[in-house]
Amino acid sequence: MRPDDPPADWFEADLADALDENLELELEDDLVPEAIRARYKARHADTIPRADYFRALLRLQAELVKLQDWVQHRREKIVVIFEGRDSAGKGGAIKRITQRLNPRVARVVALPAPSDRERTQWYFQRYVPHLPAGGEIVLFDRSWYNRAGVERVMGFATEDQVEQFFRDVPEFERMLVRSGIRVVKYWFSITDEEQQLRFLMRIHDPMKQWKLSPMDLQSRVRWEAYTKAKEDMFARTNIPEAPWYIVEGNDKKRARLNVIDHLLSLIPYEPVPHEEITLPDRVFNPDYERAVLPPELYVPQKY
Repeated sequence: MRPDDPPADWFEADLADALDENLELELEDDLVPEAIRARYKARHADTIPRADYFRALLRLQAELVKLQDWVQHRREKIVVIFEGRDSAGKGGAIKRITQRLNPRVARVVALPAPSDRERTQWYFQRYVPHLPAGGEIVLFDRSWYNRAGVERVMGFATEDQVEQFFRDVPEFERMLVRSGIRVVKYWFSITDEEQQLRFLMRIHDPMKQWKLSPMDLQSRVRWEAYTKAKEDMFARTNIPEAPWYIVEGNDKKRARLNVIDHLLSLIPYEPVPHEEITLPDRVFNPDYERAVLPPELYVPQKY
């Protein structure tokens, strides 16, 4: 593109870049062996066509930018919790939500296992510093609900600790809501067969193997224990101030579109005033000469 090209050409080029970025994300599965990939594609033969998916995704992402502007303008505070079984699609949905947003406004929190010091603290203490200030959206890729799920099932928390959590969490979330934080909680649900297939794809995909941990593999063994823990969690933490919303996750594309659309529907955002932006003229100094830099400073142009 040249500076004198018409604005429409610039827009088309930028849109093409956006589509290319989405396409790169969607082609991740092509590194998986053909037999497994064919099995996956056959299982999802009725998924939304790629072109329709991209059109819907870009439209929803444009609305997310409007939501972001409204959050900044109104100094709103939003927490979105993403929970679900391993490989249920939480990370992919989060990636699409934040893809076009300002990382200073919308940030992702994915905490590691607690340290020895954190284990001695009030359970919610390590999450509190990550809560949003005015004008921020925080997306928790797993959250304090670890105690109701993996910690309970894997024996990292005692039954007394789990019971204390269930007594505390409703009031903790009510406190957040009373302080002005909007709390949204999503559970990504997939079937046993779908999780097995996604795990196989991760095992054979060198770019996704890092996503598999010993805890993930144990979640296959303890599927029924996780199901019971999930049901208890819903029964005891689904409060009017912060209800749970279940996302059907077997179809990744539809799950992403549905969760973004639903999130937008929960927030009463509206257009906010913007100052008109004009590009100032560049200042030219006739006495300035651009220095010639040594070639070793440049990244080699191999592509």
